[in-house]
Amino acid sequence: MPADFIISLYIFVLGGFIGFSVITRVSRLLHTPLMSLTNALDAVVVVAAMIIAGRRETELAVILGTIGVAASFSNAVGGFIITERMLGMFKAGKANKS
Repeated sequence: MPADFIISLYIFVLGGFIGFSVITRVSRLLHTPLMSLTNALDAVVVVAAMIIAGRRETELAVILGTIGVAASFSNAVGGFIITERMLGMFKAGKANKS
């Protein structure tokens, strides 16, 4: 295996572990701001995945880049929908109406 692939895999696994550790330790009160931050990060991931897929260096890179674009885009859209719904729960006047 090429050294670049092993280094990239190592960074991916390390990033996943650190991300999981950070997210599980966040207070429930901070989940709405955290969702907004992850939506912004997903937008960066979409752009990076598009660059990787667009380079067309290998067929595997194109496939993984395309999967990355689809997964990040759907995660970002879903995150914005959930964030909007959560913020709607805190709007004045809607709390006591049922």
